Parts: sequence; structure tokens; C-alpha cells
Amino acid sequence: MIFTATPDGFLDLGDGRRVRCALGRSGVTPAADKREGDGFSPAGAWPIRRVLYRPDKGPPPETELPVAPIAPDDGWCDAPGDPAYNRPVKLPYPASAERMWRDDDVYDVVVVLGHNDDPVVDAMGSCIFAHLRRPGYLPTEGCVALAPEDMAALLKAAEPGDLLEIRL
Repeated sequence: MIFTATPDGFLDLGDGRRVRCALGRSGVTPAADKREGDGFSPAGAWPIRRVLYRPDKGPPPETELPVAPIAPDDGWCDAPGDPAYNRPVKLPYPASAERMWRDDDVYDVVVVLGHNDDPVVDAMGSCIFAHLRRPGYLPTEGCVALAPEDMAALLKAAEPGDLLEIRL
């Protein structure tokens, strides 16, 4: 199945429902133009790799996708030039890395998307996830953000091999 996010801020859940989502603060750009830190969500159909969740915030999400807990020292390297660029790391890490165990709840559930990961191309964008939205659906740094109930519906419907498409 392909779950499609459109630039007008909606995601098709594949069952005829469209739900609100937030995208990058700079909008959507072709994946070939994506650069680290530019605030764009990369256009393309990205494999849904796995789901990460905060075990202190609740049980694992219901899904057929691979699921793993986030630990307080988990990070994701966003430092171009670093050998671990766009890969999970343990904190503290000597290069720049996004903290996965956050205080603002947006990473309580994280869907890892297969953007720039096979192979990783330096500076072409890291940490492209689907995660929980901020209040008011504020724009993301390049991810797709959903309300908790819509994330739960997506994860219930998703299976290994499914894609999350971000359209221009």
C-alpha cells in the first residue's frame, strides 16, 4: 500500500480517509534537491522501514511493521561528513545528532522512512520520519507529522513493504 501525503497538508490512509498532516517548514522539494537542514520534505515514495516508540509513554503500537523501543541515549546523526550520517547513534555522540528521547512528545512514536538510507548520500537529508504532530500542526524540519489517533490508524493499516509517498 502507498500512503500519500500532499502539499496541502493531508495524508491518505489508504481506506478512503484523508487526515491532516504537517510537512516541512519550507514545503516539499524534489528528493534530488533535498539538503541537510533546508526544512523541505523530500518528494518521493519512501519505504516504511520500522517503528520506534517511547516505552515509558505506552505499549508498543499495534502494527505488522518491525517495532523497537527508544532508549534515553538514542540519537540519529545529522552531521554531513560523519561516517554515521543518517544513522542511529548512541548519545553523547561526537558529531551533531538529533535526540530521539524528546520532551515535546513528537517522537513518542516515530516511523523511520527509507529516505537517503540505501545508500546514504552525504548532506542529502537525514532524520526523515513520520512522527506525532505538534499542537496546531506546526511545520516540521522535513518530516510528516500526524495526530496520535491518525498515526495509530496508519500503523494498524501498514505492512512490511508499504510506502509513504510525499507528493510535490
